[in-house]
Amino acid sequence: QVQLVESGGGLVQAGGSLRLSCAASGSIFSFNTMGWYRQALGNQRELVATITSGGSTTYADSVKGRFTISRDNAENTVYLEMNSLKPEDTAVYYCNADVRTGVLRRWLNYWGPGTQVTVSS
Repeated sequence: QVQLVESGGGLVQAGGSLRLSCAASGSIFSFNTMGWYRQALGNQRELVATITSGGSTTYADSVKGRFTISRDNAENTVYLEMNSLKPEDTAVYYCNADVRTGVLRRWLNYWGPGTQVTVSS
């Protein structure tokens, strides 16, 4: 079993910054793509950013130039640096990862429980 736990969310004023972390634990052999998604109240969950095992990144247009995703493979952790935050960034942010796990070393997809980010105007 694999667990993903996000941290670093909170309340920040518009223009401020936050750094989210997602630590993975459990029966982990390797990771492939890791990413961050968010879901605002009343909206569907949407992609924020992803990073592959090789370090290639993708971003939603709405966060390009403001957010940076990175990963520490040795620590099984993915980060999301968020700058110039806007009220529309307010959402629950979820970590996601493709993990090779278990006795059979299968590739499975996991989600964290989420962390709330609130940006006040």
